[in-house]
Amino acid sequence: MNRYKYRDGLESERLKTRFLQLADVDVWEEFYTREENSKYLLNLGGSTPKENARLAVERQLKRYKQKTYGLQALIEKSSGQLIGQCGVLSQDVNGRLELEVGYQLFNNYWGMGYATEAAQLFRDYGFKELSAESIISIIDVENLPSQRVAERNGMKCAEQIKYMGFDVFVYRITKPEWEKL
Repeated sequence: MNRYKYRDGLESERLKTRFLQLADVDVWEEFYTREENSKYLLNLGGSTPKENARLAVERQLKRYKQKTYGLQALIEKSSGQLIGQCGVLSQDVNGRLELEVGYQLFNNYWGMGYATEAAQLFRDYGFKELSAESIISIIDVENLPSQRVAERNGMKCAEQIKYMGFDVFVYRITKPEWEKL
């Protein structure tokens, strides 16, 4: 991986990205009130949805500062609305430094292809701009929608591991596999 040239302002057909800001906490609060979301999220230690939203945004701001990439706000071009987040993350997986594409969308934008579009945007960015040799997605074994996104992103399930207390699949795509897409 080529360190460090992470930027925002990426664009796909329907989306554009920007780095998260503390002002985004209010928008993210509702995401943390929904049980169907929280079962797949790392417990950040907040006692309220607003506190968890703040901790989640601060976590990304810390990643930007520490140059370990981070999730970015996804903005729907047609409405200008923040609809979720996606990005690349530097992850230690069983002692290996990996580049992960991670994504979360607000529930009312599920099933519209936005997660796949965003994941492909950052997958391509990882290979083209960050010189990654492979890219992964770490997905809870029960999170079937995210597994389907990874598969549409050209990834294959490479292994099942325990990660941060979760049973997860590690989906992977290598640069040669990506070049064939």
